[in-house]
Amino acid sequence: MIIDSIKNGIVLDHIKAGMCMEIYNILNLESLECSVAILKNVPSDKMGRKDIIKVADMFDIDLDVLGYIDPNITVNIIKDGALAEKRKLELPSLIKDVIKCKNPRCITSTEHELQHIFRLADKEKRVYRCIYCDSKAKTHS
Repeated sequence: MIIDSIKNGIVLDHIKAGMCMEIYNILNLESLECSVAILKNVPSDKMGRKDIIKVADMFDIDLDVLGYIDPNITVNIIKDGALAEKRKLELPSLIKDVIKCKNPRCITSTEHELQHIFRLADKEKRVYRCIYCDSKAKTHS
């Protein structure tokens, strides 16, 4: 299989195998008018298998969302056919409107205009808690 390199754009690398379609949907990549290549189950010395997403254009990418999904994803910025920048992700300290609080007594259940905001409570265990009711969010991965 031959996948062409891109001249300008973004490559999301080191995606946990099987996660690329979820990332594609969360980032709304279907709305882009450029080429998007999805590579699933690519052999990797480091990971065994991995997914890769190549986007043949620059777009606003939410690094906090990606960091929440998997802080091990690498974001490669390609300019003029060469790697211009490599960004490592981290778990964000706050995430807004990425997940919803499941607590039926939380104020977000009745006040629908409120943002669903979660703070990182335990970095080692990747635990996020609702800032309103302190309920634990379901772990993403």
